[in-house]
Amino acid sequence: MVNDPVALFRQWYAQACRAGVPLRDAVALATADASGRPSVRYVLLKDADRRGFVFYTHAASRKGRELAANPRAALAFYWHKTGRQVRVEGRVVRVPGAEADAYWATRPRLSQLGAHASHQSRPYAGKYELVKAVARLTLAFRGRTIPRPPGWAGYRIVPRAVEFWTRGAFRLHERLLFTRSARGWKRTLLQP
Repeated sequence: MVNDPVALFRQWYAQACRAGVPLRDAVALATADASGRPSVRYVLLKDADRRGFVFYTHAASRKGRELAANPRAALAFYWHKTGRQVRVEGRVVRVPGAEADAYWATRPRLSQLGAHASHQSRPYAGKYELVKAVARLTLAFRGRTIPRPPGWAGYRIVPRAVEFWTRGAFRLHERLLFTRSARGWKRTLLQP
């Protein structure tokens, strides 16, 4: 019996990898603004360890602004091929700059240029405007390492609840909820 939800998540994620689940790192991220108005979009999971679940974005994006105003979020993974879903809820903290820099260095150069060129979530005239910005930046950074842009950051969801769902015949799904307490993780079976 696994008593650590992050360890169980890592097992399920590895099984999704072995099963060839496409985009297994795609996760729905739900945030809310200061007034509680929710929004959801997909991001890519970049790390999951005992500290939490990490994704990256620009702090000036809509999700970045919402997380600054209301530092709580939820994630939902769904891997149809394995018949599994994982939900995570918790508070959000920014990852340290050194950790964001280390991840930034692993990104493909064109992705780094795109992150510099994009003013995420702001209106623009059209794709050509963005293509021109990438071309300018390609010349500006030719032969040089591309630094992480100011405001481009990692966010870690520190889980307070993690639910594991397994598809069952006749809608008799299995649900296991972990909730964090001062003494550690509590396991609860939920009806479908």
